[in-house]
Amino acid sequence: MRRFHAAVAALLLAAASTGCGGGASSAQAPGAAAPAEALTRLIDDLRRDDLAGFARHSVPPALHARLAIAWSEGRTSWPLTELPLEDRLPSAIAALAAKDSEKTLLAAYHRQFAHADGELRSAAATIGLFAAQYVRSEGDYSTEERGHYVQLIAALSDWGRQAPLGDPALAKATLGQLATAARATGIKDRDTFARAGMERTLGRLGPLAWRLRGVLLRYGLDIDATLASARVAVIEHNGDQARLRLTYTLGDKAIDAVVLAERREGRWYLRDLLRHAEVEAARTGTPREAPTSVVQHNGEAPPPRPASDAHH
Repeated sequence: MRRFHAAVAALLLAAASTGCGGGASSAQAPGAAAPAEALTRLIDDLRRDDLAGFARHSVPPALHARLAIAWSEGRTSWPLTELPLEDRLPSAIAALAAKDSEKTLLAAYHRQFAHADGELRSAAATIGLFAAQYVRSEGDYSTEERGHYVQLIAALSDWGRQAPLGDPALAKATLGQLATAARATGIKDRDTFARAGMERTLGRLGPLAWRLRGVLLRYGLDIDATLASARVAVIEHNGDQARLRLTYTLGDKAIDAVVLAERREGRWYLRDLLRHAEVEAARTGTPREAPTSVVQHNGEAPPPRPASDAHH
């Protein structure tokens, strides 16, 4: 995998999965008063470009405080751990923010990707196939997550087969915009995450994620339309447990997923988000990530980590 792929593809996938941008944080209470609101509030956070609000609304206050401590100690970067390739985000942002990154990354792009439309379409199909196979049988996913993510992967794979990824002019404009936005974050590596803390880092990432939404739109993926299309309905409500139906459109694909919610301390949250957050809050040691060297003399990125090293 070359540096261009590590820097751009990781960020594009992250934006495609979250649709987040930069904006003011909401001061609303965590959780929700009703099951469906536990999900609709998070969708609203994404539509209003509020990553810090998303984090606060996803978990009870005590768990949020534990996560903030774990973040400041370098043990987690939740809720970014919900994203694909999250472990590579700090080095990807560093690569984009580096001096003359536009020239370096564009040169790598021209060597491997420019006008390679057929190869890129084939790669999108292959990556989608293997990612779906992994989600179906590996990783710490709930049944509901597996069903949702397989649909999501298929939609992204279809988009990748149609997107103009081999267009050099578009790549040049994209890299310039992303490099400028990456430099504005002040993020150089995962240590920057810990020093700034969870709230400040999520705030810094907002404008970069907002820029990514614009990039994805140029490549044919309208995240704003995806978020606007989201609908939530209660399938079943039994005491402190509820099953929700989430439907939305991503690219040309209709997504129909089941999401579980549960009530804690009188407020409703999404069960899988709670489960993941509790794991991250209890994580010990320092998270491992891809090496953070920004530019190597031959334009190559280090080999990818084995799958067993990843959080998901």
